This record gives sequence, structure tokens and C-alpha cells, in this order.
Amino acid sequence: MTIGIRDIASAAGVSISTVSNVMNNRHNVGEETRQRVLQLCKEMNYVPNAAGKSLKSGTSKTILFSFSEFGRSFYLKIIEGINDYVSSAGYDLMICTTRSCEKYMRNNNLSDGCIVLDAQIKSETLMRAAGEFYPIVVLDRPMQSPFIKSVIVNNYIAMTSLMTEIVARGYRHFAFIGGPEHTDDAKERFQAFQDVLAEHGISFNQEYYFSGNYRNESGYRGARIFLMGRKPPEIIVCANDSMAIGAIKALEEAGLKIPNDVAVTGFDDVDEAATAKLTTIKIPNYERGYLAAHSLIENINGKKNAETLKIPASVVWRDTVSSRI
Repeated sequence: MTIGIRDIASAAGVSISTVSNVMNNRHNVGEETRQRVLQLCKEMNYVPNAAGKSLKSGTSKTILFSFSEFGRSFYLKIIEGINDYVSSAGYDLMICTTRSCEKYMRNNNLSDGCIVLDAQIKSETLMRAAGEFYPIVVLDRPMQSPFIKSVIVNNYIAMTSLMTEIVARGYRHFAFIGGPEHTDDAKERFQAFQDVLAEHGISFNQEYYFSGNYRNESGYRGARIFLMGRKPPEIIVCANDSMAIGAIKALEEAGLKIPNDVAVTGFDDVDEAATAKLTTIKIPNYERGYLAAHSLIENINGKKNAETLKIPASVVWRDTVSSRI
């Protein structure tokens, strides 16, 4: 005889909806009832579709990683770091994008937790999905939840270090190509840029600010716009490497020499940055992914550590910045 959800509900003395809530790991069921339902599922060999494995073991041994920017190469290093730790811990890794991730987070039988580096997933969505039995680690924003740990780059200190040395090298006329203005990374990088200039009494003309999208073409457009102004900037500070490489292309097309005519900096230290001899800020992305996976699996195993972890980044000086002194 095939056992169905009605049989489990009848044996447990609860409603069908209560059994469904237990199967989907929702938190509106008392712990005693939850354990009774799960025990009956095991005893009666009830297997609800794909959730069978997790019912028998108490865990799916799978974690999710969600991202949506396929054109940004540093994601591969993050994924490598996540996968190395996940594999060593005996877990599987499922990679998904915004919409599918939200679906999988709602069905906790398919995964035990989630790592998110996806600005398209709203913080409210993560707050609803996270819980005692479903921890989340975010890599792109600080969050205040006992079930969500943030592992984020210390953008402010890294950008402050870069800018302080640039000012010491004699640069005074700046342009800035920023990332999407709603993201925390973009906000922190621009704030550090502004604070260092203010600290040294250097004014910044907002005509030399361009809001980009972290892609090459936005860096290219921003640089072209700056060159149409009354005076080209001495240096273009970019919120990531892709935009910096786009800016370099625009400057070279205009016949300008880098860094003699205009200097350029980036942020991330992707593989293309070394080829372009770009001065940038190196983010340890493999380690970032590894630590995120380590933190998530610790929390899956009951550690309950939601303290924000800030990853340090360091300046890499190359040929796109010189000295004007």
C-alpha cells in the first residue's frame, strides 16, 4: 500500500496542512509535533517526492549559491572556494539565479542553507527565508538577523588606502565611475573616495561622477563623457576593474597616454587587470567563497554565528598610476 500525506496526518492526529508545514520546514509547527510527524514518516516509509532523502537523513546535504552577474569573472573564484569547502564537508552545491533561488529557499527539503551574492534578491526576501533550520550567508550586504551571517569586503578601508596614496602622489583633479548606487559595495567605495578628498581639502566636481553598472561599456561611456568636459581629469577612479578597462579603451581611442595624460584605477583585481597593468584593489575571492561556505555549514550544524565578517582587501600598484610630483 502506498502511504500518502493523509495517512501520516491521521497517524499523527494532526491536519494535512500541519504535515505539509513540517515537510516544508516551516516554523509554525511546534517542535514536539514536528518530531512526531518526521518519526512517523520514517516508520511508515513516506517519501514526498524529492524530499525523501532529506526526510530519511534529516538533511539534504545540499547548499545553494545564488548570483546573477554572469559577465563578471571573479564569480568563478568565489564558486571555486565555495565548492572546495562544500565538497570537503560532504555537501553538494547547487548554483542558481534570483528567481530559482527564491523558489528553492521556500522548499527547505531541497537545501540546508544558502549563500547569496545577488543584488536582485531583496533583503526582505532573505529575512523571510532565513530561520533556525535554514541559515543564510550573504556576500554583498550587512544584515541584522540571528539567522543571516554577512561575509563582506571591507571596501571602505581598501579604498581609503588607495586614495590616500593617490593624493600623496600629487593627483588633484579626479573623476569617479561608480557602481549601481543601490548596492552597499558601490556606496562604501564612493564614500571613502569622497572622505579622503575632503580630508585633504580637495574639492570634487559632481560633473566628474558617472553612475555605472560594473560593466565595461559603462566605464567606456563614463570616460568619454569626462573627456567632453572643459578639462580632462588627471585620474579616473573606478569602482571595479571592468569599468576601468572600459575607461582605458575610451582614453586610448582619444589618443591619450596612460598614466601620463590620465591615470586609471579599478577594484577587484580580476585576471584582465594584470594584463591591462591596472592599478587596483585585490579582493581574495577564493578565500571569500571558502569562508562563506565554512560559516554556512557551521551554522547548519548549530553554531548560530551571525556576527559580520569583514574580509580585508589590498592595493596592487601597477602601471596605470604614476606620480605627478
